[in-house]
Amino acid sequence: MLSRAENEYLCRIGPGTPMGNLMRQYWLPAVRSDELVAPDSDPLRVMLLGEQLIAFRDTNGKVGLIQNNCPHRGASLFFGRNEEAGLRCVYHGWKFAADGSCIDMPNEPAESDFRSKVKAVAYPTRERGGIVWAYMGPRTDPPPLPDFEANLLADSDTVVSILHRPCNWMQGWEGEMDTVHQAFLHAGGTRLEDTVPGTFDYYIARTRAPKFAVIDTPYGTSYGAYRPATEDTYYWRIAHMLMPFYAMIPAGMIGQQTRFAAYVPMDDEHTLHWEISHGLMDPSELPFEAQGSEARAPSARASSDYAPRTTGWYGRFNLRQSMANDYLIDRALQRSGRSYTGIPGIRQQDMAVTESMGAIFDRESEHLGTTDALIIRTRRRMIAAARALEEQGVVPPGVDAPELYRQRSGGVLLPRDVNWWDATEAKRTEFAATT
Repeated sequence: MLSRAENEYLCRIGPGTPMGNLMRQYWLPAVRSDELVAPDSDPLRVMLLGEQLIAFRDTNGKVGLIQNNCPHRGASLFFGRNEEAGLRCVYHGWKFAADGSCIDMPNEPAESDFRSKVKAVAYPTRERGGIVWAYMGPRTDPPPLPDFEANLLADSDTVVSILHRPCNWMQGWEGEMDTVHQAFLHAGGTRLEDTVPGTFDYYIARTRAPKFAVIDTPYGTSYGAYRPATEDTYYWRIAHMLMPFYAMIPAGMIGQQTRFAAYVPMDDEHTLHWEISHGLMDPSELPFEAQGSEARAPSARASSDYAPRTTGWYGRFNLRQSMANDYLIDRALQRSGRSYTGIPGIRQQDMAVTESMGAIFDRESEHLGTTDALIIRTRRRMIAAARALEEQGVVPPGVDAPELYRQRSGGVLLPRDVNWWDATEAKRTEFAATT
């Protein structure tokens, strides 16, 4: 468990907090490119690391990400006119370029040089693979973008999906990386006799409780969860935490799919959960109604899954299933045994358990076991990295090493007498993208 002070240190990410300062060292997924559909299209409210920001695509196609309040008298620039390579406040006509420069001040006399003395807070952005990345850190020259393979393979087989999660970022991330829950939350209704011998599902159903190997890595932490497979092999599920909030879960066979998730804090109590996938989808990741189907390419979440979009700070990417309607739990289905939870949808099941903890769970009340080894180690790693930055100015892992993000995760059968990490190096670090 964590003390109350440690929990606060880990979870609080607003301006000036140690963990927020750590996250600001990195490029962050901020906006999906198609949310800013065209030059001079509608501005967008964006909450990121506790800051209210306005995103817009200017006349030249460049994406700006600037402070919400106009530097003049504080009116929201969300209501601004996106025109002629800038965002113009409708209160007094002040206009700002994507870099925050004030380029017009029509309420001031022509001879005034006041315009040159005013600049809105604006953060650098770069677009790649359908994502607008933002850098909110202190460097004049930002570090390189991380080499996430799925974000570099820009073709029709790459899917970018986002969910709004009304809970702290770490709660969501821990749920993502907790591989043991897959055997219960998502597959607890699967009987051994209903699985095909020799498949990953069979090994999971036969041994619900795996053993763990957990290590620190140059980019964060990694685990191998292993179960008996054949007489002389183990079935390993290998996954990675990559600084500061990324997850690569063990979907399918290692090398079959490239994917990563990002739990990007909007503020302390709200998170945007990004999923970027390329390649084949593991059937175990499909909703329980589709279990047993062949592996397939990932597809975007159906628009019917989402609640109507609003322009508010938390109005994007909300699913219809939520705490307000108990995630549409079907108790009859739960009792039937066909579904362990009765909640339709894999992600919705994840949401129900992590969001029901409250916005920020009090980790002093936890009772952690051996299968929580990765969670324990990652919390300590994050806190240690934030303290090293705060107290000694140590640059966090991965900031200046984009190649560290060239990782893959997944499942594999290995002889029982080999080292799991060494034996999977080639598959884990295989990289098809060109930077």
